[in-house]
Amino acid sequence: MRTSNKALIGGLGLALAAAAAYPAIGQQRPESILPPGFGEPAPAPRATAAAPRAPGSAGPAPRPSGAAPVAGASPAPATVQPLPVETPGATPTPTPTPTPPDARALAEYELPASARRSLALVGAAGPAEGGLAADAFGEADGRMVEMLMRRLSAPLPSRWMSILLRRALVSSVATPPHVNGADFAAERAWLLLRMGESVAARAVVQGVDDANYTPKLLQVAMNAELANGDPAGLCPLADAGVRIGHEGGWTLAQAMCAGLAGQSARGTALFAAARRHHVAGGVDLLLAQKVLGIGGQGRQAVTIEWDGVDRLTAWRFGLATATGVAIPDSLYAGVGRQVTYWRALSPGVPLNDRIAAAEAAAAQGVLSSAALIDLYGAVDAANDSPSAADATAQDLQTAYAGASPDARAAALRQLWGNADARIPYARMVLTARAAGLVMPAANDADAATLIAAMLSAGLDRTALRWQGYVPQGSDAWAMLALADPEGRTVSYRDLNGYAGKGDAVLKRRMFFAGMAGLGRVAPADVERAAESLDVKIGAENAWTAALDRAARAGQPGTVALLAAIGMQTGDWRGVPPQALYRIVGALRAVGLEGEARMIAAEAIARV
Repeated sequence: MRTSNKALIGGLGLALAAAAAYPAIGQQRPESILPPGFGEPAPAPRATAAAPRAPGSAGPAPRPSGAAPVAGASPAPATVQPLPVETPGATPTPTPTPTPPDARALAEYELPASARRSLALVGAAGPAEGGLAADAFGEADGRMVEMLMRRLSAPLPSRWMSILLRRALVSSVATPPHVNGADFAAERAWLLLRMGESVAARAVVQGVDDANYTPKLLQVAMNAELANGDPAGLCPLADAGVRIGHEGGWTLAQAMCAGLAGQSARGTALFAAARRHHVAGGVDLLLAQKVLGIGGQGRQAVTIEWDGVDRLTAWRFGLATATGVAIPDSLYAGVGRQVTYWRALSPGVPLNDRIAAAEAAAAQGVLSSAALIDLYGAVDAANDSPSAADATAQDLQTAYAGASPDARAAALRQLWGNADARIPYARMVLTARAAGLVMPAANDADAATLIAAMLSAGLDRTALRWQGYVPQGSDAWAMLALADPEGRTVSYRDLNGYAGKGDAVLKRRMFFAGMAGLGRVAPADVERAAESLDVKIGAENAWTAALDRAARAGQPGTVALLAAIGMQTGDWRGVPPQALYRIVGALRAVGLEGEARMIAAEAIARV
C-alpha cells in the first residue's frame, strides 16, 4: 500500500468558448515521453469523438494514449516550450479499469476496507493543510473542468495566481459529476507538471490507491515520478503499467525495480528481454541500465554520452537525475520553464546546479521565500559554491543581521542589483523577510521595492506599517491600498493622481482594475474611471459568463481555474486590465480575497 501525501459551467460549448475568449489560451499537443522508435507501436486507439484543437493552433488535438509523435505538428510557441511528455488520453474512463482477480485479492490483502480511499474524494491537502474545501468544484460538470485544465497553458505570469492554482489542484476535493476520480486526479497532476509543480503532482497521483489506477493516471504517474527524479516510485505501478499502460517505459521499469529490490538476476533477465525486443535503445536504454545497477555488479560500468542526443525527455531527465548524470545545458535550453522548476525541486541535482533554477522557481511561486533563503543558507554552509552564489549568501546574511541599518540597507540594494534596471522578482522574494525588518521612514527611496518584496511573500500586515510614510500617488501607496485587508475606498481623483514608475498609463489602469475588483472605488466613480482609462469592465464573453456563474455558485476551485485561464500570457504586461478586474472580483466573491489582494498588488510591482 502507498499512503497518500498530506499536503457550472453549463455545457461543452461554453467550456470551449471560455478557453477561446482570450488570446494565447490553449496548450499545444505534448509529445511522447520517449523518443521516436522507443518501443513497439501502440494498439489502435478506441474510436472516440475528436478532441478539440487549441485555439489558434493548426496542429492536431492531444492524441490518445500511446500514439506516436505526429510529423508536421505545429511547433510550440517560443514562449511555451513544454518538455516532451506523454499526454493523458482525452477520453475519460467512466469506471475504474477492471483489475484481474489475483490483483484484486492482493489489493484486498494489503488494503483492508478501512484503509481504502474512495475515488469520490481525491487530493493531497484538506482544509487543515491549507487546501480548499471538499466542495471547491461544486456541481460543475467534471468534463468541462477537465477540458479547462487540459487547455490551460502554463506556467502563468503571476506568482500568486500560480500559488492559488496549485492550492486548488492539490486540495482533497470531491470528484465532480461525469468523470472518474482517478482520471480527474490525472488531469490535475498533468496540469501541475506543466506548471513545474513536480512534488505536488506526485502527491496528487499518490492520493489514489494503486488498484484504482486508470490508463490515464498511469501515464501521468510515470511522468510525475520521472519529474521528481525517482524511478523507484514507478515500482508499485510497474506490473499494472505493463498490463494496461501499453508504454515501453513500464517494461524497463519492471527491470529497474527488480534491480532496486535486490533481485539482480530477475532484473538482468528482464532487461535483456527488453533489449532483445528493442523496447529502447541508445541513451534511454543505458540510463535504465544504470538505474538497474548492472554497472555495479562486477560488469562493465555504464557511461552516458549525450553526443547525438537532440532533445530532453522526461525519461532522460528523471533517470539522469536519479543516477547523478549531468545533463548538458544545451538540452535544458530546448525545453520549457517547467523543467527548470523540476530541477529546483529535485534533491538529486547538486546544490550548485540548483541555484539559478531555485531563483526562477521562487519567482514563479513553486518555491517559497523561506525555501529560497534555506537554499542560500546551504550555499553558505557548503563552502564550495561559485563565488557569485557565495557572495549572495553573504549579502543575505548581512541584510538580516548587519551591524547597522545602513549596512543592512546596502546589502539589500546589492541583492537587488543595478538601481537603474528592473529588479528580478526572484530577488524580491528572496529579500521579503529582510525587507520586513526595515523600519519605516518618510522619503525612503527604497520604499516601493521594500513593499513589493514583502508582498511577494504575503507579508501584508508587515508592509502596512509603511502607511503614512509613503507619498500618495506613488507605487508604494498603490500597492498598500490594494494589499490592505481593511479595504479603504479611493476616489476618481485618487485614481487620476496615481503616477507609477515606468508605464504610468498601464499601471493606472491596473490599479483601477484591482481596486474596482476589490470593491474599493466609490460607486459613483467606477464607470467614469473605467471610461476615462479605457478599461472595459462591462465587456461580456464566454469566459466572463463562466467566471460569473462559478462565482455565484460559490465554487472557489472552478473560479481559480477560470481565473488562470484569463491570465495565459508570457508576461504581466499581457494581462488585460479588464481581465484583472474580473479575476479579482470573482476571487473575492468566493472567499479568496487574500489571494485577490496579493494578485492585484503583484500587478503593480511587475508591470
